[in-house]
Amino acid sequence: MKKFSFAVLPMAALLSACGGGGGNAGAASQLKIVGSSTVYPFTTAIAEAFQKANPGSSAIVESTGTGAGIKLFCDGVGQNFPDMVNASRAMKRSEYDSCAKAGARQVIEVPIGIDGLTMIEANAAAPLKLTVADIYKALAANPFGQGPNKAQTWKDVNPALPAVKIRVLGPPPTSGTRDSLADLILTKGCESNPAMVALKKSDEAKHKDVCTKIREDGAYVEAGENDNLLVQKVAADPGTVGVLGYSFLEQNADKVRPVELGGVLPTEQTIQNLSYPGARKLYVYVKGEHAAAKPGIKQFIAEYAKNWSTGGLLEKRGLVPFGGGEAQAAAAQATALKPVDPATLK
Repeated sequence: MKKFSFAVLPMAALLSACGGGGGNAGAASQLKIVGSSTVYPFTTAIAEAFQKANPGSSAIVESTGTGAGIKLFCDGVGQNFPDMVNASRAMKRSEYDSCAKAGARQVIEVPIGIDGLTMIEANAAAPLKLTVADIYKALAANPFGQGPNKAQTWKDVNPALPAVKIRVLGPPPTSGTRDSLADLILTKGCESNPAMVALKKSDEAKHKDVCTKIREDGAYVEAGENDNLLVQKVAADPGTVGVLGYSFLEQNADKVRPVELGGVLPTEQTIQNLSYPGARKLYVYVKGEHAAAKPGIKQFIAEYAKNWSTGGLLEKRGLVPFGGGEAQAAAAQATALKPVDPATLK
């Protein structure tokens, strides 16, 4: 696919680029969505409902990983670029800046629900009970800045754990799930050491390197963006641990089970109340410049909002609904589609 850099387009040109205003009607009725493999099954379910409710419209959804998807989304404005991107983490300020530079200044953030970053193991394996500190000590390239990681078994990182070889299958750097692993698990485990908390204040770059860089000696294996394949590999190899979203765990309970983290198992309740350490929000980002030209985008987000509540289609697929004020805020944003304030992004 050719890549073009767009300056800010006049509305007439944008309508033409997106297929509206007398342009290509097919392009106007076709939505292009890329991004997170975790959010992918939810968005594909909404795409099916959207197409049934809007004959003649279509939505193409591609699983690229959050980071790669946001890059595609931010490459420009017009029919050669995605209308929306699925994300298993919030957009970064640096990513927004890339969007704005390419002419996509109206980035709209729509939180769709909550997921649990889940450690899984084969049902046939002896149950593991881990803490975030155990996982950090097992996977960090340089645990607590004290030299290369030499731990070979879980017992090496915690005498209370079994002498089972450390082998973790997880997402690549382009995945939002990898970012969530770094933020929700590795960093929290790293900061179980007070010296690492102090390091963050004195040298943030070094803190990030020590706390989030993963070892590359085979203990951690990048398993790509295909979460169903990861489940199959973990199920076939008792002793191996996998990292993926809660929805895939629910769908494959006959093959794999969750690993307890800090005494808490991922359930809809522990994820919704955020007592599970790996709980994280999921998002869809909309290109506002495209929404102005493609009415189907607003209809698609409305379809999402109709199905993300308790008892809805997406809960049945494994998405944990928001509760209380967060549910109200998400519903309001799905209607208002207010662009994000870049000052709020990290």
